[in-house]
Amino acid sequence: MGLFLSTFVNKIDSKGRISVPANFRASLAQESFQGVVLFRSYKHEAIEGCGYKRIENMSQAIDTQTDIFSDIQDNLTASIFADCVQLPFDGEGRIVLPVDFMAFANLKDKAAFVGRGQTFQIWSPESFTTVQTQARSRLQGDQQLSLRMQPDVIPKLTVL
Repeated sequence: MGLFLSTFVNKIDSKGRISVPANFRASLAQESFQGVVLFRSYKHEAIEGCGYKRIENMSQAIDTQTDIFSDIQDNLTASIFADCVQLPFDGEGRIVLPVDFMAFANLKDKAAFVGRGQTFQIWSPESFTTVQTQARSRLQGDQQLSLRMQPDVIPKLTVL
């Protein structure tokens, strides 16, 4: 699966239809389900989005990293899987946003698709601008922040 990169602001029509950015659709093209999986964020007034394979991976992670019937497992599954909707693309690459999801994320006539690598979010454009500005300020203020990258694997050369 490809990555979800960049931010795109698209119009929502009166029926709740919105065009999913072309490069997001391209990232999902290898999926068995031709559409997106959405659920309400438990951290933000935004909608979380991904492909079906990512939801399968999340399910496996929850199953292997939490105790069955534990409160944390119950909370995660109720907040994520019970809330998920699978939305297929129409012939024009659009989806229909559920009314309750639109209300949750304060979406009116526009929405920002925000790439987050393996996932994406859908925000009201104004809310995301505020959140992004705050995130940048927090990063600039943290002098201890670093990111460890795994070195690319370089094949060994055999000299004959």
